[in-house]
This record gives sequence, C-alpha cells and structure tokens, in this order.
Amino acid sequence: MRKAVLVVLAALFGGLVGVPASAHHSAIQFDFTKSVPIKGVVIKFEAINPHMRMILRITDAKGTRDIEVEGHSTNNMYRAGYRDKMIQVGDTVTVYVAPLKDGSDGGYVTAALTAKGTRFGMVSRAIQEAERERERAEGGARQ
Repeated sequence: MRKAVLVVLAALFGGLVGVPASAHHSAIQFDFTKSVPIKGVVIKFEAINPHMRMILRITDAKGTRDIEVEGHSTNNMYRAGYRDKMIQVGDTVTVYVAPLKDGSDGGYVTAALTAKGTRFGMVSRAIQEAERERERAEGGARQ
C-alpha cells in the first residue's frame, strides 16, 4: 500500500514539474543566421514576459497585411536598450527579425529602429547598413 501511494505521488509530482517546461516553446523555427528588415505601422505591442509580441501592418508587393513577430523578454529587451513607451501603437518602426524557416510571414525580433531613429537590440550588419543608407539619404537631401 505504501509503495502504491509513493508511486502515485511521484507521478503527480512529475506531472506538475513537467507542465511549466512544456508550456515554453523552442526558437528552432527561426533562422538566426539571417536578419530581415520589416517596416510597418505598429498595430499591437506588448512588452511582456516570456516574450515581447508585436503586430505590424505592412504594405509591400504582396499587398497590405498584418504580421506578428515576437522577441526577447522585457528584461532582456531593457538590457538591449529598450525603454518603456519607446514603441507605441501607431508608430512606424523597422524591426530586424530572424525569419521563420518555413518562409511564412513573421520572425523573432533581434533589433528595432523607431521612426525617431532610436534603436534597441543587437547591432547587426543589417541595422548598420540601414543607418548608413539613412545618413546618405539625409546628407543628399541637405545638399
């Protein structure tokens, strides 16, 4: 009888421990060898844990549509330069994402550049090139 109770308790404990671990998903669906810029208007933004979530309305050759992206936790974003209210619904932003491996819309935000030129995240080659291009365009407009 005592052995049966121990087995039941062990099974219950094992089940409870496994629930939080199974609730978190892997990042295996993202291709972190690439950085793709996505520019759009923020429709929804949540700097929450476990991941930041954002929906952008973009217009490109495929038409106008909403794309959902996710990113780091709030504390990791803060360490990478994000500050509260830096991104607001209605803002135009460029996010740099590790795209989904299956080629569908979306991705994992590794960095962002606001319309005001403020950035947070990893300083990737894509962001550096975008900033150089913006500086060239602004320099050319002044002449």
